[in-house]
Amino acid sequence: MGTRLKVLNVFKTLHRTRLAVFKHDDTALTAARLKINEEFRKNKNETSEENIKKMIKMGSDVEAVLRETVMQMEHVGKNKLLLRPRESLLLENVPYCDQPRKKS
Repeated sequence: MGTRLKVLNVFKTLHRTRLAVFKHDDTALTAARLKINEEFRKNKNETSEENIKKMIKMGSDVEAVLRETVMQMEHVGKNKLLLRPRESLLLENVPYCDQPRKKS
């Protein structure tokens, strides 16, 4: 795959991940979109293959961090100070942090 296609692939992957990770959070969606676009625009005239490869690697690493470590939370109840992962983002069989785990 050519360098240009790799850059485009990282760009698209970052935006897809942004849409999934910050779903229903318009502020975070906008901020992430602006930051991704700013970083790619800032480096669009880079010609060094070595630097481009480093930036592709960095973009892939950032995407992995977003996908693997960012968790959206929601308040539980009106008077509680408990947070739990938003239900729509959870996988099946993953308990909420305020529910006891089922014994196998």
